[in-house]
Amino acid sequence: QVQLVESGGGLAQPGGSLRLSCAGSGSIPSIDAMGWFRQAPGKGRELVALISIRGRIDYAEDVKGRFTISRDGTKPTVWLQMNNLKPEDTAVYYCNAQPTYGQDLWGHGTQVTVSS
Repeated sequence: QVQLVESGGGLAQPGGSLRLSCAGSGSIPSIDAMGWFRQAPGKGRELVALISIRGRIDYAEDVKGRFTISRDGTKPTVWLQMNNLKPEDTAVYYCNAQPTYGQDLWGHGTQVTVSS
C-alpha cells in the first residue's frame, strides 16, 4: 500500500518559518510530479507548489518569493520551506504525488497555524 507521510507542521508567528516534509513509502509507482496543496477552513483545496521530475516548478501567486519547494532526485520525497509566514497561510497542508498512470496520491495532511 502506498503512503505519503507529512511532517513539520505546527504553530508559527507571523514572519516565522516552517519546513514541511513528505516521504512516500510502499509500492510507489512512477511519479511525474510531487507537491503541496492546502485547505483553509471554509475554503477549497488549492495548489501551493508543485515540482515535476524534470524540475519544472509552479507556485501559487501568494507564496512566490516566500515558499520554496524541493525534492529528492532518488526517492519520492519533497520538502516545502515556508518563510515570512502570514496568518492567511493557516491551513491543512497536503502532500500530493501525481503518478504517470492512475489517480493522484494524497497524504493525510499536516496543520499549519500562523498566529501571534
